[in-house]
Amino acid sequence: MKPLLSVLIAAALAVGAVSNVRAADDTWVLRFGAHVVNPKSDNGQLAGMKASITSDTKPTVSVEYLLTPSWGLELLAAVPFKHDVRLDGVTAASTKQLPPTLGVNYHFMPDATVSPFIGAGINYTYFFSTKGQGPLQGTHVKIDNSWGAAAHAGIDVQLSPKWLLTADLRWISLSGDAHVNGVNVGTAKVDPLVYGLSFGYRF
Repeated sequence: MKPLLSVLIAAALAVGAVSNVRAADDTWVLRFGAHVVNPKSDNGQLAGMKASITSDTKPTVSVEYLLTPSWGLELLAAVPFKHDVRLDGVTAASTKQLPPTLGVNYHFMPDATVSPFIGAGINYTYFFSTKGQGPLQGTHVKIDNSWGAAAHAGIDVQLSPKWLLTADLRWISLSGDAHVNGVNVGTAKVDPLVYGLSFGYRF
């Protein structure tokens, strides 16, 4: 959990630093929604077998601090996602993960009704509650946590001066070594697309 705490602490320090510079006109956007984590189709080889990882949809929340009308610092969090890991089509394990992502967004037309944006940042994925199933039932299965780059793009639609609707898409560089009873059996290459909708409130 220490790397996860490091991400959260870094985000808090970064926001605190810019708040001291721009405290007179702070602008925040709090978004609540739901997103799909959809791993890429080719997830590599584990124990000499073709691996595939299922997708999942969960509620998400993000907070964005607008340094200027166009530039924002954003932290994304979510309810834990759950995935099945299949080997040659047979479910062999399940796992949960938390994917906090810290990034910077650029909003092209912040005062327009429809405003596209792009962004980039860093992701930390924490895997937990990993359990063997089927052929791995009763074994100890572990997936290593992952650091990786993240790309972000989307559109904000202004519903009112305070409320907005956001549709967005992220790509995350995500892979983790898998272990069965302490033995490394390969690397799960996830590299998911994360997409969804959320409602935002400015304050």
